[in-house]
Amino acid sequence: MAWLMLIGAGLLEIVWAIALKQSAGFTRPWPTALGVTTAAASFVMLTAALKSLPVGTAYAVWVGVGTLGVAVTGIAVLHESHSPARLTFLALILTGVIGLKAIGE
Repeated sequence: MAWLMLIGAGLLEIVWAIALKQSAGFTRPWPTALGVTTAAASFVMLTAALKSLPVGTAYAVWVGVGTLGVAVTGIAVLHESHSPARLTFLALILTGVIGLKAIGE
């Protein structure tokens, strides 16, 4: 259950980061509200996961899921760069997240 909470928290990190981008510096109320609300929910879920997972692993996976999700969303939706170097480094982050989950320590 802790791993599901952690993955959910990482997915919410994607939502809040994109929402804050769309908030235009907190000048648009709905994206701002979505960003702040999902950020709070993400922290609550991370905190719940930390009750039974090591902090280093949990934090790295949480940030990794969020980083990958935001980067992929940026590429797919916001038409950001998808250079070979960028994709290579994103693959390295994915490898690290999978490796941390696999060892489960």
